[in-house]
Amino acid sequence: MSLAQPGARPRNPHFSSGPCSKRPGWSPDALGGGYLGRSHRTKGGQAKLAEVIERSRDLLGLPADYLLAIVPASDTGAMEMALWSLLGPRGVDMLAWESFGKTWYTDAAKHLQLQDVRLLEAEYGALPDLGAVDPARDCVFTWNGTTSGVCVPHGDWIHAGREGLTICDATSAAFAMGLAWDKLDAVTWSWQKCLGGEAGHGMLALSPRAVARLESHVPAWPMPKVFRLTKGGKLNREIFAGLTINTPSMLAAEDALDSLRWAKEIGGLPVLMARSQANLAAVAEWVAACDWADFLAQDPASRSSTSICLAIADPWFSSQAREAQAAAVDRIVALVEGAGAGLDIGPHRDAPPGLRIWGGPTVETADMAALLPWLDWAYGEMKQERAAA
Repeated sequence: MSLAQPGARPRNPHFSSGPCSKRPGWSPDALGGGYLGRSHRTKGGQAKLAEVIERSRDLLGLPADYLLAIVPASDTGAMEMALWSLLGPRGVDMLAWESFGKTWYTDAAKHLQLQDVRLLEAEYGALPDLGAVDPARDCVFTWNGTTSGVCVPHGDWIHAGREGLTICDATSAAFAMGLAWDKLDAVTWSWQKCLGGEAGHGMLALSPRAVARLESHVPAWPMPKVFRLTKGGKLNREIFAGLTINTPSMLAAEDALDSLRWAKEIGGLPVLMARSQANLAAVAEWVAACDWADFLAQDPASRSSTSICLAIADPWFSSQAREAQAAAVDRIVALVEGAGAGLDIGPHRDAPPGLRIWGGPTVETADMAALLPWLDWAYGEMKQERAAA
């Protein structure tokens, strides 16, 4: 016999961790002012791209002397551009507690073949020892581990008088968490995360220290055209004024502008952060009363408010083989999706079997609260099916 379903569904069932839910009230009509069918290098096209840059700077509160550019290939392209352009002169500490941190380590150690690379690693659900980072070395880390739901709680662990550069993947933190800009030298994110933009474009912010590295260091490896930030040994500042390295989508740029305008209209970064924190609080209240689910991140101080990752705490689940655990999670996800109550809530392929629910600022807390009873229902259905099999 099937269990009784909850009475209400989320009005918006989109909980994907990327591309993420569009802003409340979004429709294709928001793109009507797009600069379409025209070159991005014309005065009008460059103005649109420069507006994305300036609105992003203003919303995030970038220091006045930091530069910001639109770059190819989403956050991945932005991070690899930073790694390939900046690493080499010093040893580097690579922090990894989920799949993307491991990816950046692989870039440095295997592809760039740097000789002095130190991996500071932790399992899913935990942080490595941040106090072990050497301020004389470069440091590469993700502010928020999108696949583990674990974020750094603040930037106090970064030495103010550091000699090395900090290179930070902030793609699921920017616009939802407070970034310690004075401690960060190269910061990347994408349009598709916290503001629900379209995929394919990244953003790269550089401090004066990062610019000085770019102009004093020539990488030992060939640089693909899409990674080249300098020209004749000097920073190509046109890139930071909207003249992108390759051709961007002006439709995606218009969508980015729509989300940036929405964010400013509702009150800017403090409101965006509060909306995301409210989503995390709704899940935390549910977890406290739940007998089968818990946060993957055990320390509340490092618990992400955007990529909210849940572990299955039922002893029955722990007793199952990994393949059976994955199959059980797949069934929960399918039941919730089939009921139209929540889409794309499965874990990242590299993460432990569990659930991942996006709680960024474009998600309404009422929708998050409406989703949670459906998780209880789907878990009960899955266990009942297993018992009857």
